Amino acid sequence: MTLLELIVFLPLLAVLAILFGSPARATALCAAFGNGVLGLLATIRFASSTVEGQTPIDFASSRQLLESPNLSLAFGLDGLSLVMVILTVIVTIAAVLVSPAEDKIKGSKKLYYVSLLLMSAGALGAFCATDLFFFYAFHELALIPTFLMIGLFGYGENRKKTAWTITIYLGVGSLVLLAGLLALFFQLGGDSFAFSDLYSQATTGNPIAPETQNTIFLVLLIGFGILISLFPFHSWAPPAYAQAPTPVTMLHAGVLKKFGLYGIIRLALPLLPEGAAHWQTLLLVLLLGNILIIGLVTIAQRRLDTMLGYSSVMHMGYIFLGIASGNVIGLNGAVLLMFAHGISIALLFALTGALRDRVGSLDFDSLHGGLAKKIPAMGLLFGFAAFASIGLPGFGNFAAEVLVFFGGFKPFLDHPEVGMSALQWTTVLALWGVVISAVYMLRAYRNVFKGPLADSDAKAGFADLTRLERVPAILLLVVLMAVGFMPALLLNFVAPLMESLTLFGR
Repeated sequence: MTLLELIVFLPLLAVLAILFGSPARATALCAAFGNGVLGLLATIRFASSTVEGQTPIDFASSRQLLESPNLSLAFGLDGLSLVMVILTVIVTIAAVLVSPAEDKIKGSKKLYYVSLLLMSAGALGAFCATDLFFFYAFHELALIPTFLMIGLFGYGENRKKTAWTITIYLGVGSLVLLAGLLALFFQLGGDSFAFSDLYSQATTGNPIAPETQNTIFLVLLIGFGILISLFPFHSWAPPAYAQAPTPVTMLHAGVLKKFGLYGIIRLALPLLPEGAAHWQTLLLVLLLGNILIIGLVTIAQRRLDTMLGYSSVMHMGYIFLGIASGNVIGLNGAVLLMFAHGISIALLFALTGALRDRVGSLDFDSLHGGLAKKIPAMGLLFGFAAFASIGLPGFGNFAAEVLVFFGGFKPFLDHPEVGMSALQWTTVLALWGVVISAVYMLRAYRNVFKGPLADSDAKAGFADLTRLERVPAILLLVVLMAVGFMPALLLNFVAPLMESLTLFGR
């Protein structure tokens, strides 16, 4: 079994162990930390292979299942998938650590931890798969336990309705995506599901006609867009994140939502460059909906968890801006922001879950401020997480957003005589999203943690984060700051791949 197969299948082996009676939490922790070690090993080996100018073929594996069409359980690793694997293993460790002890779970303990492990395994399989069939299948594997966890273990009286809503939304998105992927597969010959064969057909074999590219790209944009919560397909996300158990929200908002973005960069841009160029203006309009319209909606929220849900939707607009730029700088920023947003939103939801457990309510009207006096460690960590989400220097989000904005202006800087295009005007408008983010995030922090402590809160026995509870928060924060101060840690892996892609904006 290769290293990548171990990374993908270790959570599944842990699922089997739990089903056969192994302690659920202990087994999940072993699998999460085991994958952390394997992810670190994969990173070191990939980096050393890249430095030596060699292809890390020992990471690749392919087990033939069908010959016609060619279908293989195949995994591989390049810079883009490596960054997504690192994100997944880090957030998985944090999500399992913040999960409640088995005696505090109301319901099946096995189902709770099995669902978390299946979500992690599905994400890892989708990011590592080099076969179109398993790229799609692993993502579907991760969605099923998401629905169960919201309906059975979520918060609020409407959690079952929310579970059905997200099921319908993402089910429709998956069907639209499947139609687009099948159309892409058959247009490229219908002989092989392997990414390498699809790339070869698109570039040197039988390229897809521009008119057909336009149609398929639009279908993929809608399918991936629903999964990503692209405006106006976003309404499922905020209530789902607000009512899901904290570890589920961390994994879905932090990791699984990036599947659609990963798919656009991995498949839609290199295989359908003419289609991407054709629909660039539409994408620019929709991403402004994420940044400006959803940003203003976020300001209007009166609950912390719902506000963070809308905030997550809003920040997808910046990533789409990097993708829409179509150049190496913008795409590097998009991938870096995928990672930084995944870490920062997981940190925010982890701390919000801990706050809910202590205070009992996340309504701003019920939170009278001043809680930093009672729970200073949580107040400090939440402040850092809020600053990261806003995009302050020193955090990975800042470095990523700077690249995205530079990518938006690169065509104008290269050819100023042409004048400002729709991409540059969109970038200018998107900059206002930074102001919007500062407004809602700083206001929320003030309402919860700053100001005088209310008499009722002063008498309450709120407990600060324990040392064990601080571990996942500090882990995520350290990663955010490491990438913020040294973005080359990840960009060195991503940049060569972005240079090799067929980009419509180059």
